[in-house]
Amino acid sequence: MTALIWIGAAMTGVGLAGIIWCIVTVARARKAGLDDAGIRTVLRRVVAVNLGAFALSALGLGAVVAGLLLG
Repeated sequence: MTALIWIGAAMTGVGLAGIIWCIVTVARARKAGLDDAGIRTVLRRVVAVNLGAFALSALGLGAVVAGLLLG
């Protein structure tokens, strides 16, 4: 079960990195002063990555909890 905990921790770390990437990308887009169409294009891509990152992070945390409970 130790492997499950480490795999879950790695998944959570990758998910957290994705969330941080989303925050940085949106902050850069706002600073760049893009028009509405440009910001919508950036946000459309960022929302998809953000949802995937949150899902990966949640699955990773679930794996950690499962590893702890089974171990």
